[in-house]
Amino acid sequence: MQCRYHGWTYGLDGALQRAPGMEGVESFKPADMHLVPVKVTTWGPLVFANLDGKAPPLAEMMEDIPSRVQAFGCEQMQYVMSRSWDIACNWKVYVDNFLEGYHVPVVHPGLHKELDMDNYRVEPHRYFSIQHAPLRPIHGGNPDRIYDPSTTDSPEAVYLWMFPNIMLNVYLGQMQTNVVIPLGHDRCRVVFDWYATNPPVDAATDPSWTKLLAFSAEVQDEDIEICESVQRNLRSRVYDRGRYSARHENGVHHFHSLLHEFLT
Repeated sequence: MQCRYHGWTYGLDGALQRAPGMEGVESFKPADMHLVPVKVTTWGPLVFANLDGKAPPLAEMMEDIPSRVQAFGCEQMQYVMSRSWDIACNWKVYVDNFLEGYHVPVVHPGLHKELDMDNYRVEPHRYFSIQHAPLRPIHGGNPDRIYDPSTTDSPEAVYLWMFPNIMLNVYLGQMQTNVVIPLGHDRCRVVFDWYATNPPVDAATDPSWTKLLAFSAEVQDEDIEICESVQRNLRSRVYDRGRYSARHENGVHHFHSLLHEFLT
């Protein structure tokens, strides 16, 4: 690894191998100039880097997530592609929106066709929450449907969130990871990565993937519109605060409780 500023070169173990222009400098010891070590853990195709030495290990954060999604094949998935969106809202507004299906019937008509919202439930844990979204059954065939529950032993979608800003949308054979990056008090960037057990040669030309990506973009555009609207309304002089829906927003309440715990 080489620094693009002054050309110092490091090995993959972080040791300084070459420092141009430092020859003869008094008390300069390359062994003292190694890169800062970082905890790295993997799960399936994902790599987690922990810059905080005091943070709990990933296994403690994830608890039993790997076993919960084992049937979806997450650990065998391979990277497909990435896309990012810059959104005019605070990062917490975007997370709030992810953590509840309350808005799906109103904001996402296409997604509402896919999910059985009557049996949608949110299950909070210590550092994560999991949304169970059963897929609606298909009667007589429907070419407009994206997900076919009759072809899987796991006829549901699972939406996972790990505190504070990582989300996973998990379906049989494919998943999306969403990382929300704060850019300011009223701006954030959401980075989507797609993974699949049978990745296409070219997602841009594969018919099933072009349909899937178009649907994903449709849902994301709907979320962006509503999140940016919420951000504007937070500045309203008449806004105070709302109430949680005990049935639909227990995941949002869980997120806010963790924020309060870590910030006070």
